[in-house]
Amino acid sequence: QVHLVESGGGSVQSGGSLNLSCVASGDNYERSCMGWFRQAPGKEREAVAIIDAAGSTIYADAVKGRFTISQDNAKNMLYLQMHSLKPEDTAMYYCAADQFRPNDYCSGSWSRTRTGFFGQGTQVTVSS
Repeated sequence: QVHLVESGGGSVQSGGSLNLSCVASGDNYERSCMGWFRQAPGKEREAVAIIDAAGSTIYADAVKGRFTISQDNAKNMLYLQMHSLKPEDTAMYYCAADQFRPNDYCSGSWSRTRTGFFGQGTQVTVSS
């Protein structure tokens, strides 16, 4: 089991910035895939940004150029820097992790299968 706890959400105006953090604990000695997903009311949970064990990153088209994912393995931390926020970014943001997966799974199928572990989420609200 991998336990994930997010922080850093809040309310900002359009064009603002927020930084999300996630700390991993438990049996997290191996984390093939780490990422941020989000879910808006009435919508499916979607992948926002993913980083694999090799450090390769992928982003949803909607956030490319505005969001940056990074990790500090020594501290078991995952981060998401969000700039130029838009009202459509409003959602609950979840930290996620999966174990014992090949890198191409993390950057490919994982965004659809959503396997592994998820935190409780942190709310991001962007007002116009």
